[in-house]
Amino acid sequence: MQSVYLPTARAVLDAGPTNSEKSIETLRPATRFELGSDASFQPIYVRGLVYLRARQGQEAAVEFQKIVDHRGVSPLAPEYALAHLGLARAYALQRDAAKARAAYQDFFALWKDADTDIPVLKEAKAEYGKLQ
Repeated sequence: MQSVYLPTARAVLDAGPTNSEKSIETLRPATRFELGSDASFQPIYVRGLVYLRARQGQEAAVEFQKIVDHRGVSPLAPEYALAHLGLARAYALQRDAAKARAAYQDFFALWKDADTDIPVLKEAKAEYGKLQ
């Protein structure tokens, strides 16, 4: 609780475009537990979101790629599918349209049976449309 969930919650509350360093530092205690099944990718995912908000695409991509590379840690975690969307957004920030398109397509493949009214899916489709 002290090393994973509280730092993750604090990082979410502190996250913003101007204080990303504070959020990243807040997540530091979770680093040694972040690939454990109890953490369910949350610290990594939040760190990726913090980097996205700070418009640091390269750093965000590294975090989301960790999740994609370690699906077996928590195979049913929603952060796994959302990491593909995070990767797409990170690549878009880096102006790498080809990698962004591929990551969006991976996300859509994972969500192919999802309700079309889900806001995050609508946002992803709109963002993908702008890449074309």
